[in-house]
Amino acid sequence: MPFAVKAEICDPRAKTFTLPAQKTMYGGKHIAEGDVVFVFASETDGGQGLLARGVITSAEPVARKRGVARQTPRVSVTIKRTALAKRPLGRSELKRFTVWNDGTPATELNFKFYRQATNKIVGISDAAAAFLDGFF
Repeated sequence: MPFAVKAEICDPRAKTFTLPAQKTMYGGKHIAEGDVVFVFASETDGGQGLLARGVITSAEPVARKRGVARQTPRVSVTIKRTALAKRPLGRSELKRFTVWNDGTPATELNFKFYRQATNKIVGISDAAAAFLDGFF
């Protein structure tokens, strides 16, 4: 399964991204070493959306806090960048894709990243990964 991550990216040109304790949703907790990941620089943190494609070099689950009943699983990941995006793709390009059941890759990404605008790691479909590959 391919993955996508939306996070605060301090150095968009870095060859490696280290992202500690990232929230996971939509299967994101299954991310593992060797998986392909698309990196989005969070617009709420000053980023511009789709930034890079990479490979997970390290994925470590974060232990849950004791005494807290409901917790979203978190994972710390390290990503080796393999390509930089050549075209923009972010909230402004995806916001018109709001028919949640239309089955398009753009709608899937809008739903998973921007319906609830928190930073997170998500599992994406092969169709969404193929769509994102077109931006590199």
